[in-house]
Amino acid sequence: MGGFEIDEVMDFLPHRYPFLMVDRVLEVEGGKYIKAMKNVTINEPHFLGHFPGFPIMPGVLIVEGMAQTAGLMLKEMGRKTMENPIPLLLGIDKARFKKPVRPGDTLIYEVNLVGERFGTYTVNGKALVDGKIAASATLIFGIRNAKELKEG
Repeated sequence: MGGFEIDEVMDFLPHRYPFLMVDRVLEVEGGKYIKAMKNVTINEPHFLGHFPGFPIMPGVLIVEGMAQTAGLMLKEMGRKTMENPIPLLLGIDKARFKKPVRPGDTLIYEVNLVGERFGTYTVNGKALVDGKIAASATLIFGIRNAKELKEG
């Protein structure tokens, strides 16, 4: 199945600048796999201090991009059972950073669903630059109804 552009990404995700880490979805296979991208640019605010003279994208933001990509896939799955599902990141395991991500790079996020147990979803994610793994992690999610979250 094909992907979708930024307008649809923003329809699915509540994140906005400067925290939206997905520019486009390239491929989706139901609730099994998703591939998305982010163009990394020098005008992003974190580069002001991370690091002056040698800008590197913070690892936590790379993992956030993987999580947002997973959220796009999981939100659609949640729509089968609830009105306004919100995927929530519950855990991060085995995060590894292999290569710095710098302005001018294009990050490709690939996320695979590993399993579901008692409403908790586990995915494996990786972020690639020029076909090489820059980061990888196992992410754990729950899906909740937005109305329930607002009510506390």
